[in-house]
Amino acid sequence: MESSCSSTPRWNLDRPFLTGRFHQEIKGISRFVADAKGFSLDSFSSGLENPIGCYDAAVQELIVIDDLLFALVGIEGRYISIKRVHGKVDAITFQVDASMDLALQELAKRIFPLCESFLLIDQFVESRSQFKNGLVNHAFAAALRALLLDYQAMVAQLEHQFRLGRLSIQGLWFYCQPMMGSMQALSIVIRKASANNYAGSAVLNLLQSQAKAMAGDNAVRSLLEKMTQSASNAYLSILERWIYEGAIDDPYGEFFIAENKSLQKESLTQDYDAKYWRQRYSLKEEVPSFLANIAGTILTTGKYLNVMRECGYTVQLPVSENSKLMTFGSNHQYLECVKAAYEFASGELLSLIKEKYDLIGKLRSIKHYLLLDQGDFLVPFMDIAREELLKKHDEISVEKLQSLLDLALRTTAAAADPCHEDLTCCVERSSVLKGLSRLKDLEIRNVSDSNDLEEPMSITGLEAFSLSYKIQWPLSIVISRKALTKYQLIFRFLFHCKHVERQLCGAWQMHQGVRALNTRGTAISRSSLLCRSMLRFINSLLHYLTFEVLEPNWHVMHGRLQAAKSIDEVIQHHDFFLDKCLRECLLLLPELIKKVEKLKSLCLQYAAATQWLISSSVDILKLEEQSDGSVGSENSKQWKSRNPSQVQKVMTRNSAVTDSILKFEREFNAELQNLRPILSSSSQAEPYLTHLAQWILGVGNDQ
Repeated sequence: MESSCSSTPRWNLDRPFLTGRFHQEIKGISRFVADAKGFSLDSFSSGLENPIGCYDAAVQELIVIDDLLFALVGIEGRYISIKRVHGKVDAITFQVDASMDLALQELAKRIFPLCESFLLIDQFVESRSQFKNGLVNHAFAAALRALLLDYQAMVAQLEHQFRLGRLSIQGLWFYCQPMMGSMQALSIVIRKASANNYAGSAVLNLLQSQAKAMAGDNAVRSLLEKMTQSASNAYLSILERWIYEGAIDDPYGEFFIAENKSLQKESLTQDYDAKYWRQRYSLKEEVPSFLANIAGTILTTGKYLNVMRECGYTVQLPVSENSKLMTFGSNHQYLECVKAAYEFASGELLSLIKEKYDLIGKLRSIKHYLLLDQGDFLVPFMDIAREELLKKHDEISVEKLQSLLDLALRTTAAAADPCHEDLTCCVERSSVLKGLSRLKDLEIRNVSDSNDLEEPMSITGLEAFSLSYKIQWPLSIVISRKALTKYQLIFRFLFHCKHVERQLCGAWQMHQGVRALNTRGTAISRSSLLCRSMLRFINSLLHYLTFEVLEPNWHVMHGRLQAAKSIDEVIQHHDFFLDKCLRECLLLLPELIKKVEKLKSLCLQYAAATQWLISSSVDILKLEEQSDGSVGSENSKQWKSRNPSQVQKVMTRNSAVTDSILKFEREFNAELQNLRPILSSSSQAEPYLTHLAQWILGVGNDQ
């Protein structure tokens, strides 16, 4: 920060007569020059040829008073000298001639703390008035300078009384008493501030803590509170602009809110961790104690106003005399100002995002497509894109998928949705389970089992396909990259379930096509029962996901968004909705989701084998009909004897078909049985699984 500040001119440091320190240093410099030239200062100083002890007590008192008046403004006297420790700016002591009367020495030493305090304060004022020390130090130094003017006026009045012969050393001690406590209290503050090089909030906190420590001395406490008030004026002007305009005008980096300009709003659509909203503006460690309880509110207020400025809206709170943040104190008026600014900024931003940018409409559109609320476009899309989706994920043309998606959207009811153009498609490089591991802020149960997150050797487009959505600023604050990723994970799971359902429906239609044949006691009837059980399983799963999880949670979130009072509440409710949906959709239960994926895989294998099973069973029936068609047992035997190879072929194929169906049935039932205890135990800890457990276990019982 210092590099952006103006520097103190070098001549202000090199030429001591432009500062107040020449009074303190000129004597030492003159002596050094005199010694270097080989003569003594004594020849120029008629009053120093004798020690002060040579004079009687009355004369000594006059000399001591005169020296003390000089010492009170930081100038060495004839018999009172200033001793400094090299390298320690605040190590200053006053010394008296050893021959001085003991009573006078004692009285002089009582006044020395006031002289030392003046020197420290004067030195602090000069050093902290430099540009690099910040606005708070500048304001504090200005307040101290005004105090020193009153102090110097008091010394001038004492000197006037001394010239009139009306001031004794006891009188001097008496008149110094009112300033003694105040100056010493300030010197304590200055020593701490100088030793730790305090600036900004640290100075204000130091002044406040010292004022509280001096609660027993009303005069000193009032002075320190006044100093705190003066030092905080510049700070409050920075605060005022932040909560009323959303801008940080902080050239010295003193404000307790830090701005990270490297984070831009465009990053919200790419950055998974949404750092812009959380880290573009953040609280520093050092916060003024009187603002500590409302620091978060202040940060949020400015953030809201800044969002509106980024949107091109110049929104400024109507400022009245009562809303000026020029003072703080026991009346807590500044707290009311901050509260009013927060309510205004929150209401304006919420109104902007809800009405101007139609947040609810955008979320509803995302629900239509990514949560398959109105999935009528999905059927034609899966039909026309089937060939492309069956390829491996690294062989798929995303451009071709996008054109097919656009075609499906234009030929369905989705064409009436003005937001359908924001829908895009993408092909992920990993499975759903692998994608879940990217959700850093969510705890995946039993994640220690490495097999749970096992990546398939090669996934097809059906497992890798996903939809995405173009989100513009400022809606990207709510629908961030992380939120969109959660929507996509739910969509991929639903999409694959829909694919399994379509395949099983195709298998069921094939079974219905051979109903006219006499299939009683054949493998076809057994296969038909298995197909029905698989359809019940996948339909129960889809019903649970859509009607038991997504719809109820959406309505709860919708009601909460309508009642939200701030954009942070909107973000909180939206994130809670997504996390709850992920959890209740089984995606955060790896043990359960692994079993479900295995069952889906079995269903797909069975559906793929159905055509062979049905055609083989039909061929077997036809051969048996040919055998049965020969009238009489003799003719049947003769036909079998004449066609032994065909008979053997029939028996072999019949055995293979039956074995295949039985194998699918055993594996499907085994997986259902394995799922039973997991669902039963999980439903006790997670009540929302109760209905799913009843439906799935009902399928198992039918088997």
